[in-house]
Formats: sequence, C-alpha cells, structure tokens
Amino acid sequence: MYKKLLPLFFCVAVSLQVVGQDPQFSQFYSLPLYLNPGFAGTTPEYRMVMNYRNQWIGLPQSYTTYAFSFDYNMKNLNSGFGLLATTDKAGSADLRSTNIGFLYSYKIHLGDSWVVSPGIIFGYSVRNIDYNKIILGDQLEFGDGNSPITNDPSINNYQNTTYFDFGSGILVYNEKFWGGFSLYHMNEPNNSLLEAENKLPMKMSIHAGVKIPLYKGPQKRNNISSIAPSFIYKKQGQFDQLDLGVHFAYNPVMIGFWYRGIPIEQNVSDRVNQDAVAFLFGLKFDQFDVGYSYDMTVSSLGADIGGAHEISLIYQLAMHKAKKPKRREKFIPCPTF
Repeated sequence: MYKKLLPLFFCVAVSLQVVGQDPQFSQFYSLPLYLNPGFAGTTPEYRMVMNYRNQWIGLPQSYTTYAFSFDYNMKNLNSGFGLLATTDKAGSADLRSTNIGFLYSYKIHLGDSWVVSPGIIFGYSVRNIDYNKIILGDQLEFGDGNSPITNDPSINNYQNTTYFDFGSGILVYNEKFWGGFSLYHMNEPNNSLLEAENKLPMKMSIHAGVKIPLYKGPQKRNNISSIAPSFIYKKQGQFDQLDLGVHFAYNPVMIGFWYRGIPIEQNVSDRVNQDAVAFLFGLKFDQFDVGYSYDMTVSSLGADIGGAHEISLIYQLAMHKAKKPKRREKFIPCPTF
C-alpha cells in the first residue's frame, strides 16, 4: 500500500519546497542564529548549538531537519562571528536541502543598559534528490511499483541545484528584553530542481521577548524563578505565521507552552490559519542546556500525520578568564530562556 503511495508522498515533499517555506524550529531560542544574524556573539565567548527536528511522524517518510551553529564574541572588536549549517530531508525520494552560512554582527553599546546588534549572513546551498527512489506513472503499471526503469522523459528534467544566498537583521537587547527584525533570502535565489525558475521567497521575521523575575524583594537569592513571554511573526511568500508562547524557569528546570497560527485569518486553503501547539521541557546548567519539545498538530491536516519531536543541545564556553571590564566596555548578555 505504501509503495503505491510513494508518488503522492514525493509530490507532497516537492510542493512543500516549491512554495518556498524554510524549515522551522519550535525551540527557536535554542537556535538564535537561524532567527536573526544579529544574535551572533551575544554570549560571553563561545557558543555551540545542535538541533534535531522530526516532523509529521505519522507518515512513512517524516520530515527531518538537523542544524548546527557556532558563534564567538570578539570583545575587542565589538563583533560577533558565526557559522550556521542546516540540512533537511523530505519525502520518499529523499529531497534534501543543505545550507551553510557565515555570519557577522557588530555591537553598538548605548550607555550601560542597551545594545544594538546589526548582522549579516552569507550562505551557500545545495538541493538534490535521490533519482533512484523516484517512481513515475509507467512504473506503477507493473502493479507493485518495482519496475527498475522508466520511459518517462520527465526523469531527465530533474537536476541538482546550488545557489548563493544572503540576509540581514538587527537586534536590540538589554539584560531582560530582546527584540529584532530579520530578512533572509534577500536575493530570492532560484532553487528549482527542474529546468525552470522557482525563486525562493524572501523571509521576514519580527520577534521579541522579555524575561520577568518573579521575585524583587530585599533578600538576595541565588536562584530566582522567572517567566518569559515572547512572540515571532514570520512571512515568506504567500504564507505567514505567528508564534506566541511563554516559558517558566526555576533553575535548572524550564517549561514552556506555545501556540502557532493566526486564528483570525484564513490560509491559502480557505481554512482557519492554525498549525500546532507545542510543549517544551528543558534543563539549564552553567555551561550546558538541553531541551525537548513536542508539537501537537491542530491544523486541517489532522492528527493522523502525527506531531513533531525536537531536541536541542547548547554548550557555552569561556576559554579565557574574564577581566573586570571598563565601564564603557561592560558586557551585557542577551537574555536566555
């Protein structure tokens, strides 16, 4: 039964890419360079992040995404440098997109409380497909879909493609608040696997959050609980999306709840624009964070396709013993949840 449905799954995977939607992460706070290049270098020194997402687990071929990022805060230049790599695989024909980007940000200190961090990203991408796993109509005539060859000339139209990409963003933050705006795929590159033009639409994102301590009394406490409401609004091509959520933290435990969708409008299928609700759990230590989240689908796709599992690992390291900074060079950390 599944073999007969392979062309359908392939078409679904291709259509997801053709409309030009980037992979998304529920734990966006654990992959900040993917959200805005202005986040590069917003930690004391080094930061390494790894993410894994498995989406629509109810299908025979789920949609999987891996991400890795590394960034460094070069204090003497007020600059941040970063590397971001992502790869995702979709459909029974293993449609894969692999991207690697280099990021730079510059820190502008506004007094002792605020930092403005504009950033840029330059990337290179590769898209390919496993041609041996494509099953076309004439192969299905054999009944089991196992014909080793096809006479359909359309198989010759598929080809691997590569392209350059760039984006920019700006981030404003202090020790409790962060907000920013970013644009990715500003050159709208052609990412078609066919001999045609299919521009990857520019992705725009507005995002902000605030960390609110739940204790402000006179006594000094080593561990203070906090809540952190935040949001992201994204638009790419004809699709837009709003993520609203809140985190509660009492070290080392963090829990969160998110809703993804815009219920006051309809999507391109004339249905209420809602996608999923996400539940998050994490542990945060001095240098190491781990997080897990599960997305429960609430869209018209139904519960049969399953939700999404996501895992994140963050490691921060300061190689050099910090010296007491001059007042004008005071390091202001970007709040983390």
